[in-house]
Amino acid sequence: MSQKSSSARPPDAGKRPSTVQSLARLYPYVKPALPRIVLGMVAALLAAVVALLIPLVLQLLVDGPLSSGDRSQVWPAFAVVLGLGVAEAIMIGARRRLVLTPSTHVEATMRNALYAKLQDLPVAFHDRWQSGQLLSRSVSDLSLIRRWLAFGVVLLVVNVLTIVVGFVVLFSYSWVLGLVFLVASLPVFFVSFAFEKRYSVVARRSQDQVGDLATSVEESVHGIRVLKAFGRGKHSLREFAKQAEDLRGTEIEKAKAISKLWLWLLLVPDVAFALCLLGGVWLAADGQLTVGQLFAFFATATVLRWPVESIGFLLSMTFDTRTAVDRYFEVMDSENTVTDPESPSTIAEPHGRLEFKNTHFRYQDSPAQFSDLVNGVDLVVEPGETMALVGLTGSGKTTLLSLVSRLYDVTGGQVLIDGVDVRDLSREELRRHIGMAFEDATLFSASVRDNVLLGRPDLAEDPDEADRVMREALEIAQADFVERLPEGVDTRVGEEGLSLSGGQRQRLALARAIAARPAVLVLDDPLSALDVDTEARVEAGLRRVLASTTSLIVAHRPSTVTLADRVALLENGTVTAVGRHSDLIASNQHYRYVISSLDDDSTTSREEVLA
Repeated sequence: MSQKSSSARPPDAGKRPSTVQSLARLYPYVKPALPRIVLGMVAALLAAVVALLIPLVLQLLVDGPLSSGDRSQVWPAFAVVLGLGVAEAIMIGARRRLVLTPSTHVEATMRNALYAKLQDLPVAFHDRWQSGQLLSRSVSDLSLIRRWLAFGVVLLVVNVLTIVVGFVVLFSYSWVLGLVFLVASLPVFFVSFAFEKRYSVVARRSQDQVGDLATSVEESVHGIRVLKAFGRGKHSLREFAKQAEDLRGTEIEKAKAISKLWLWLLLVPDVAFALCLLGGVWLAADGQLTVGQLFAFFATATVLRWPVESIGFLLSMTFDTRTAVDRYFEVMDSENTVTDPESPSTIAEPHGRLEFKNTHFRYQDSPAQFSDLVNGVDLVVEPGETMALVGLTGSGKTTLLSLVSRLYDVTGGQVLIDGVDVRDLSREELRRHIGMAFEDATLFSASVRDNVLLGRPDLAEDPDEADRVMREALEIAQADFVERLPEGVDTRVGEEGLSLSGGQRQRLALARAIAARPAVLVLDDPLSALDVDTEARVEAGLRRVLASTTSLIVAHRPSTVTLADRVALLENGTVTAVGRHSDLIASNQHYRYVISSLDDDSTTSREEVLA
């Protein structure tokens, strides 16, 4: 299972920004849509005002035609109420039309920005974060923000204003009943504000648990072969069920918090109605209030009931959105430690000279007492030369390769290409000069053609040349199996290429690196999944490519070492010997031991090698 952190957990409550401060961070994304959202609020407010005018018409109807018996005035009053109802419906429709489209644009903009940020952040960031947490932020959190922009914030603002205007209208009918209704409704507002503190914490925990659950699903799907092979499906199910049960408990806690709020939201208005009814009848009987005014008062109070009751779920939606915004900006605020220089250098005519100069590397969160993974490496690979890196497991081979293309940045010393520090080049130019193939070959859910030509966007306008380069790379990598696929090179290989065998994936990944035609080719044991015959054919093809390309190869097989002009021996993160394979075999005891450990058929012990 993943060892990555589940997420960046929320800071202490005392250090957290307020809800308004958090939501205000959306402004740069919302700014283009703000005019239509404001117009949507205006339309919604006009609909509320129109709804509040209907009780006034009813008052005039009750105190006028109905009390005098003049039925001729009923139909005009009916027409006015109908017209007001139609106007309210039109305003509500206009509100929806105004806010729905721009809110989806905001969501799309934020999602694109998040994806661009994830692509820009260094590998070290992705080492720490679970993919499920990033997925939940890019999908569920952004969807919640969109719904709040299209619905929550508009109705929250409009309903608060409607309540204020409505209370003014109530006071205009009777200041006594208005005061009674206001005082009786105050507990709703106090409970609503107290609701935030508890609900925000639970909402954050819920959204983090959703991310953890998404990670578990993703890991189980990607590792389904391992789970089935070891019969651990039920164990995985128990772990998933435990996480799902934790999430269910959190959701129940959220529901309890909301239910307590709804208790007050439903109870308080009913109590206020009862008190106002008692006082209104007494005032009407005493002649201080007409029947029409009393009727209009309760009609207005009924109109206000929905805005008052909506405060509960609108607040819960707002606090959920605040948490979603915080989670979104945790990623967007992440520092990118691998950046382009302000004034990048260029390599006009790359020759491919690769140099490590007193190179050091350690992970940022490594304890101080731990030694560097790469510890003072000095190594030069001349243009056109092929250098093999050999060493025992954990000696720093793969880490050293990762420093060439700045998947990680050195923590000391330099890595230079043609005399230029790789940190002085833009990442785009640096990676244009370098091709990489990893032992764990990753392919994308695209065609074979798209996967092989991933590093050659310059060929997009020249399909004939693109096809030639692809065919040549596939031939060198001995990937002729693609012709037997259902649609040949246009066959989609499926998610992460799992529809192919390990050896097939490695050959396509190797073809991808070859097709890039880099000045420097970096290969991390790219032939480990191949059988002996296929490996021999691939090596024969690679010799043609490596003859003109500077290459650095991590070797886990003796046969791979034979591809190299020279060999560098790594020991505890340091290069301890460099030379030709035959010379090192003759002169270096540790090298002989390492080579013997690479040979699967060898039964030579360490003591025999060192003897």
